[in-house]
Amino acid sequence: MKVFFGEIEVTTKDRTELIDISSYVGDHVHKSNINDGLCLVFTLHSTVSVVVNEHERGLMQDIVKKIKEEFPKGAGWLHDRVDDNADSHLASTFIGPSRIFPVKDGTLVKGTWQNIFLLELDGPRRRKVIVEVMGE
Repeated sequence: MKVFFGEIEVTTKDRTELIDISSYVGDHVHKSNINDGLCLVFTLHSTVSVVVNEHERGLMQDIVKKIKEEFPKGAGWLHDRVDDNADSHLASTFIGPSRIFPVKDGTLVKGTWQNIFLLELDGPRRRKVIVEVMGE
């Protein structure tokens, strides 16, 4: 089995935003020279998530709106006494820091309307995303 390890660096502009990283992940899969296997996309941060969905402006705004509704800033969270970003930590906990994708014939396998997004929850910041491809 071969293993390829890469990093993507993303600079975010807003406190909560979706950034499409699909092409960067696909580039790493191509560079890996792995034909069949798995691709892990993982963030190194506790206030960021990785999500998969359609890259459509209205939907992206809906996702951000829903996250803000479910995890409101300043809602009396105990962690706010420390960093004032408990909403970001909670959202990341429930959404998750990683996704795994199949790799087939040297290509990332995902549906027609599936894009890979970094979901910033406590920006703006500079973020790192790990892309590890494993297989033959």
